[in-house]
Amino acid sequence: MEAGFVVAVALLVFVGVTIAKGVRIVPQGEEWIVERLGKYHGTLKPGLNIVIPYIDRVAYQLVTKDIILDVQEQEVITRDNAVILTNAIAFVKVTDPVKAVYGVTDFAEAIRNLIMTTLRSIVGEMELDEALSSRDKIKARLRESISDEAIDWGLTVKSVEIQDIKPSQSMQKAMEMQAAAERERKAAVTKAEGAKQSAILEAEARLESARRDADAQVMLAEASAEAIRRVTSAIGEHSAPMAYLLGEKYIGAMERLGEKDNAKLVVLPADLQEAVKGLFGKR
Repeated sequence: MEAGFVVAVALLVFVGVTIAKGVRIVPQGEEWIVERLGKYHGTLKPGLNIVIPYIDRVAYQLVTKDIILDVQEQEVITRDNAVILTNAIAFVKVTDPVKAVYGVTDFAEAIRNLIMTTLRSIVGEMELDEALSSRDKIKARLRESISDEAIDWGLTVKSVEIQDIKPSQSMQKAMEMQAAAERERKAAVTKAEGAKQSAILEAEARLESARRDADAQVMLAEASAEAIRRVTSAIGEHSAPMAYLLGEKYIGAMERLGEKDNAKLVVLPADLQEAVKGLFGKR
């Protein structure tokens, strides 16, 4: 009786385990690879699936949703021997589970390394300034370069984004020094240009002032000559009016001389008329 009960219990346990192994419920967003006696047999889709226990086994469980792969930061040398740091992020999707598990050992690691090597190759063909300002170009070339390899591995590369691309610390310091030197050069050029323009303007101002002074002297000389001609014409052969004018000027000059602080004594000639005549050179 007890032996029969033990056998029944064992049979029930075996049946339960067998059913559990034969029934597979695959979640949405996943696909499972089934091997029969070590060889690929089929792919289980989301939902309820039946396999043969002890003969079939679920060898791989793949996520068919978009997979986010973070590509670690790495140093890249540009064509002009500048060192920059760059990293990326890739969005891939498993479209052929069989190729994904049997075409490569670890498809995620394979894609990650492929992106790193391709990124180094693309940036290495560019100069520093071009690499820093061409994210979209790098992204497009990167996605195009890895798409064929990804298809062979049963993957679709939906997008590759460049997270960061920047000069290394040493390059940043060198660029800052170069920028500072360029600013100082521009400031020196601007200062020199300003000094040059100032000197030119000052020289032009002096030239214009000299020209105006010369014109004024010419005009004064012409006015004086005209005045002398008119006085000469008016006086004619009579010297008395001229003597009167010169005497008046003479007396005015003496008055101004006497008004000066350092003038202590002013001596006037006894015969003022004769003194004025002496200015004509006549006796």
